[in-house]
Amino acid sequence: MTPPLLLSSDPELHAVLTRLAAAAGVGLDVVTAHEVTGRRWAMAPLVLVGADSALALAARGLPHRRDLVLVGADEEDLTFELAAATAADHVVVMPSAEPWLLQRLARTDPAAVDDGVVVGVVPGRGGAGATTLACALAVTAAREGVPTALLDADPLGGGIDLVLGAEDCPGARWGGGDGVPPLGADDGPPEVDGLLVLSWERSPLGPSLVAPEEAVLDVLAGLRRSRSLVVVDLPRWWDPASSAALDALDVALLITPAEVRATAAAAAVSGRLRERVADLRLVVRGPAPSGLPAELVADALDLPLAGELAPEPGLALALERGEPPARTGRGPLAALCRSLLLTLPRAEDRAA
Repeated sequence: MTPPLLLSSDPELHAVLTRLAAAAGVGLDVVTAHEVTGRRWAMAPLVLVGADSALALAARGLPHRRDLVLVGADEEDLTFELAAATAADHVVVMPSAEPWLLQRLARTDPAAVDDGVVVGVVPGRGGAGATTLACALAVTAAREGVPTALLDADPLGGGIDLVLGAEDCPGARWGGGDGVPPLGADDGPPEVDGLLVLSWERSPLGPSLVAPEEAVLDVLAGLRRSRSLVVVDLPRWWDPASSAALDALDVALLITPAEVRATAAAAAVSGRLRERVADLRLVVRGPAPSGLPAELVADALDLPLAGELAPEPGLALALERGEPPARTGRGPLAALCRSLLLTLPRAEDRAA
């Protein structure tokens, strides 16, 4: 596959557009306007021209082509004369045009699927089982042949790769830097049984580990293009990056134990979630010490009951051993995940 072409000598523009291309899961062929050959010019699925190189490109006299975008960091740099000289289809100003340009880069990948559905799993209280459910849902989808990614949005969760027994698998992870982990390159996140896993690394930096908001948005946009389902493991208290992930969700699953105090805690979380997610559903985890029915918990929270998770003997021990939850396809957790997958919107439904 011929990658998109970038014609620019601006190192800052190089860095921004390389980051976006990595998030979109595509490569980027970077040359100057003086170096580009007629073949590369004609074969590239998309040509990005930096404002610094527009006049040099026009002087080359290359044949007119479609799918040409003039890119600059300042509106004053992007004059009508430059746009006319390059015959650009689009003129965009960074960084405000990053979301649009990310999607445009992703569409150059012939292997990309339709926009995927993003599902977030949020705990109603600490220890509710959100990470286990997120992993099990992603593992179940991947086992059934759905191209799936699992995104760790909780920097203090210890790393979701541990839940899958993949802590020693090489590959990119969130790690406190300001770059976007590559998604389609050889040094991208690890895959576990066909499931792409972007986890937080374990670091002594602790609370200082944060992902830039724009990096999370870039990664989610790229995953939407390359996977049919993206499962996001979210904390119950959100920093700007996890808030950005919330705003990108198509469905949020709030999980809470069938306990009175847990229901009270979940009420506070659900109240904040309603402001961010249109499709919010409840999963109730047993056992219920007082016999509190899942339906009563759903009524108290005024949420649709998506499912009830019965106790699963041996699950805690299996997780301690690094055995991915629901990997065998047997047990209450796997059954719940299959049921949840059947109720998720398809990409075309989300776009309608």
